[in-house]
Amino acid sequence: MSKSISFPLIVALTVGLFATACARGGSGPEARLGSAESGNGKYGRNGSRTGMAAPGSAEQFKAAGNDTVYFSSDSTDLTPEAQQALVAQARWLQQYLNHTVTIEGHADERGTREYNIALGAKRAVSVKNFLTQQGVSAARVRTTSYGKERPVAVCNDISCWSQNRRAQTVLSTVAVSRN
Repeated sequence: MSKSISFPLIVALTVGLFATACARGGSGPEARLGSAESGNGKYGRNGSRTGMAAPGSAEQFKAAGNDTVYFSSDSTDLTPEAQQALVAQARWLQQYLNHTVTIEGHADERGTREYNIALGAKRAVSVKNFLTQQGVSAARVRTTSYGKERPVAVCNDISCWSQNRRAQTVLSTVAVSRN
């Protein structure tokens, strides 16, 4: 006895299988191109296979995960974790001399605006001093403070406050003179 399968059922099964394959990352455009949103890291923005950001790029610096250090409440003291991240920053900056950096100091939402601007400034200077002690030229490092004005997390809770007590290193590329 022969059983026939209707055309609409075959189409529905085919579409379902295709949708399942795409959902698993099989053949959609992001699987091939590796957009920043897909996070697969196999392809760069231009479609070339990279595996990681270009050496010496701001993307590489940020991808290393060491561009931000965190502080305890009302403190400018660098934790051992912060020092470890800053040692990695200093090594990178010594390898890629075409970059200058701005250290952005931040604070959590508690306290006055003036207090937090001052605290952010002290945190930025603390990071700058550590980097220069590691051999980075002070002329390549500038500091600024945003106090509590640029939070990365907003809530009235320690989980947010701890994310906002930070100093972030932002790279700038400097034109290299070829004289």
